[in-house]
Amino acid sequence: MTTEYSGSGDLHRSLELLWRRGERPTRGPKPGLTLDKIIIAAIEVADAEGLEALSMRKVAAKLGVGTMSLYRYVPGKSELLDLMLDHVVKIPGELSAEGSQHWRAFLEADARGHWQLCLDHQWYPFVDQTRPLLGPNGLRGVEYAVGQLSATGLSDQELIMLISVVSNFVEATARTYISELQAEKRTGVSNDEFWAAQEPVLVEAMNSGEFPTMAQLSEDTFWFTHEQVFEFGLQRLLDGFEAFIESR
Repeated sequence: MTTEYSGSGDLHRSLELLWRRGERPTRGPKPGLTLDKIIIAAIEVADAEGLEALSMRKVAAKLGVGTMSLYRYVPGKSELLDLMLDHVVKIPGELSAEGSQHWRAFLEADARGHWQLCLDHQWYPFVDQTRPLLGPNGLRGVEYAVGQLSATGLSDQELIMLISVVSNFVEATARTYISELQAEKRTGVSNDEFWAAQEPVLVEAMNSGEFPTMAQLSEDTFWFTHEQVFEFGLQRLLDGFEAFIESR
């Protein structure tokens, strides 16, 4: 899988488009075509076929327009990706309208929303956002999170690190889950079939006496879902942060 990077195109043009400064096409507008329609169509292509399949040609075909007409609105795929990333992180209206929550309740809800975002847009957690390009939706999300966490008494740096740690956990766990789903699709071998094929060798290894600790594990030791891993990890992370906050 080829890694895509945020902010890898024309930074100035991406920022102009993200913040809707100078978004008009450079030549005469095509009736019915807008930047938002292009972004939504691109997301639909990526959701259905993966980010590697995304191209200006496929987006244009989905919109029923010529490929060159898209370039009057957005310079290329890299800048379009920046717009897609900011579009999918938009805070739901009902969430942004809520008042202040206890910090733990907020982080639980926010992490689960982030988890669902990754499952709905399975290309999203695979984009390298080490150098994120902050658009209005992304910045509103940070603004909202900092506001919800301000009562913790943490320093400004600690608040941002807390948000980053939880976000990194969610996306890393989602990548593992999605990679497994993609492996099943790519190989035609289900996860159950994959492990069943290894069972005879593993049983022999457990009976060899070389792995006595593992041989004593219960049969259902590894029978858990990725959702269970996510919930377990999230709660343990929050337990740790709760102890840290209460110690201040």
